[in-house]
Amino acid sequence: MRIGDQKNGVAHRVGRGSLALGLAVLLAANAGCAARATRGGEGTANPDLDRPALSVTLDRDDITYLVADYLKRLEASPFWQETVKGAAQPPVVAIWPIQNATTQHLDDQMLTLLSSIETSLVNTGRVRVVDRSSQESLAHEIGVQQSAGYDPRAAQRMGKQLGAQYFFTGKVTSVDERLNNMRRVQYTLFLQVIEIETGLIRFQNEVARSKALEG
Repeated sequence: MRIGDQKNGVAHRVGRGSLALGLAVLLAANAGCAARATRGGEGTANPDLDRPALSVTLDRDDITYLVADYLKRLEASPFWQETVKGAAQPPVVAIWPIQNATTQHLDDQMLTLLSSIETSLVNTGRVRVVDRSSQESLAHEIGVQQSAGYDPRAAQRMGKQLGAQYFFTGKVTSVDERLNNMRRVQYTLFLQVIEIETGLIRFQNEVARSKALEG
């Protein structure tokens, strides 16, 4: 083997070794910067992971607060104390989809809100709640567009077939304000309890929650 070939071979091996070392260093650096998943919530090492607000959009903590505050006011109302608790047997209620009257896309949040309202009402033990899947199937069957908002005539038709006496219905609204480098969004959950047979509003109230983002 000629001396030149030996030199080229050594240089090639050195080059490959340097490349391998460089790739190893790069991979190690990337591994150190890689995103890591964290588990949080009750029973974990990070029980308060869900507490900080990451945006001005409604999150689960906001929804939990809004529903709990509304339910507290509902249970203290004359309607609940006299009509619901005074009934011979727990009345049957159904939940009409809550309208998103904000300018934001809140599809996932609205589903979470409906589930939270349903669960909270069931857990009172004072009312019997129509399963939402049964209600949606019936709505599709008779051609009722629930997403269009509460319709008294459609509600009466559905109420009779569901055996429901009351509908919970309402909307989520927001006021979005900006000043310099701050954005504040004020959310309001407005809910009514409507007696299906008469169309009378038996209870209504609204609860609010604000979110802000600076920077």
